[in-house]
Amino acid sequence: MAIKYTVKKKTQAGVVGGGERKYYAVITTDGELTIDDLVKEIEKFSSLSEPDIRGVIVALENAIQDKLANSQIVRLDKLGSFYPTLSSEGKEKEEEVNERCIKKVGINYRPGARILQTMQNAGYKKVTTKKKDKENE
Repeated sequence: MAIKYTVKKKTQAGVVGGGERKYYAVITTDGELTIDDLVKEIEKFSSLSEPDIRGVIVALENAIQDKLANSQIVRLDKLGSFYPTLSSEGKEKEEEVNERCIKKVGINYRPGARILQTMQNAGYKKVTTKKKDKENE
């Protein structure tokens, strides 16, 4: 198990004109896992059937959506927590703040200690891409 990364040349964040361009490690993903794939993985560690697992995943998704939409934090023990966020315009007076000031609503995820520890222990593997990144030239 290793976290894969590539190297990319980037400008310095927050520096006018980009500052000095330097090389940075950038994570690269290696595919994705669909619900079908996840169900097959869970079947390996469980005596539940495919329809049961799929039903639990869909029910979990629905429950999380409902609770987040009601401004609740959803804590899933070792998996982590989901919590609702929003950003709004600033106003001079408290009474000027209303729902029209809200620009964006979102969801943040804070991983649990076990997931963070797994990521820290995973190690790293430098990979090269087949395409030449124009920014690296």
